[in-house]
Amino acid sequence: MKGTLSFLFEVIKIVVLALVIVIPIRYFVFQPFIVKGLSMEPNFQDGDYLIIDELSYRFKEPQRGEVVVFKYPKDPSQRFIKRIVGLPQEKIELRHGQVIITDKFGETLILDESNYLLSQGWLGEIEVSLGENEYFILGDNRAHSFDSRRWGPLSKEYIVGRVLLRAWPPKAMAYIPTPSY
Repeated sequence: MKGTLSFLFEVIKIVVLALVIVIPIRYFVFQPFIVKGLSMEPNFQDGDYLIIDELSYRFKEPQRGEVVVFKYPKDPSQRFIKRIVGLPQEKIELRHGQVIITDKFGETLILDESNYLLSQGWLGEIEVSLGENEYFILGDNRAHSFDSRRWGPLSKEYIVGRVLLRAWPPKAMAYIPTPSY
């Protein structure tokens, strides 16, 4: 009997220790996210299981090209996944199928997205000036994405974190790099 109680006590200690370690990491550092819909194809498919880094944006600002998960501003209970295209205090123009960015210093950049987009798809003709802590985000499947073109800039306060890695399906498991422009 004493051996059984000792064994149960050891199991309980291991379970409690595991919970003390896992729960804070799960709720404050990394979070799972399942892709729903077609807005990020071809890079992310419906049903992909992603791990989101919630910690890095406490120490550095979001960068152009990063894929982020955020709370939809018009209904914060919903979470979306999109790519950051425009940074705070920039002017974003969508013209003739191109993303043209003018930064706060007046420098112009035409994004070359050929390394992660198969084709541009529909962009429309838009011109937006971003304020402090505002980002312009687009889905990779531009023809089927509900993004900043429809509901405006995204405030930093809604960003949950950046996509760190794809954990499922196993054949597509990979670290998600940020493209350089």
